[in-house]
Amino acid sequence: MSVRHLLATATAALLGVFVLATPAAAHVVAEPDATVYGWTADRIWGSGAALLALAGLVIGGLALARPTGRIGNRGRGAIVALAAGLIGLVNGGLVVVTADGGLGTGNGIAGGYLALVLGLIAAALSWLALARSRRSRRTG
Repeated sequence: MSVRHLLATATAALLGVFVLATPAAAHVVAEPDATVYGWTADRIWGSGAALLALAGLVIGGLALARPTGRIGNRGRGAIVALAAGLIGLVNGGLVVVTADGGLGTGNGIAGGYLALVLGLIAAALSWLALARSRRSRRTG
């Protein structure tokens, strides 16, 4: 192997190490923030919990607003709303407890807090609707 060929190979190796590795190292060192813009598994979990709690809130509101004399409305809507609200509440709590960072980190914490609030309201509305349906069964 000639000296010229050896120097060319060594130069290419050093150039590859320092030139190609420098932008990657600079990106790791000078990362501006940890904001994640895409869908992560935690965001999907938090959003799903919030949507389930919202469904429970809507069903609970409808069960509370409907007259008790309707056919097929014997408290089933209130029970479904209570179950959906409690499942959303528990999942939202799990998302909040297991989150590593705050808003914008991809941990689904916004959806978790929203699920906590909506699940609590859904559970309260469905509890009121269930109590009203039981009271109307006793009197009627």
